[in-house]
Amino acid sequence: MSPADIVQKLWNYCNVLRDDGMSYGDYVEQLTYLLFLKMADERECFGVARLSLIEYEIGV
Repeated sequence: MSPADIVQKLWNYCNVLRDDGMSYGDYVEQLTYLLFLKMADERECFGVARLSLIEYEIGV
């Protein structure tokens, strides 16, 4: 899936939520939360190890 496809899909979700009466701030919050959940799920599924902030900063 290309970045343009992802952006289009995200805007489609925004339009659906807006049409259901949600305000801009509400649907941005909901979609951001869903994106972070999806990212966390993909990291877990692909076995990406978690790094603490300290490990990340020192390059371990």
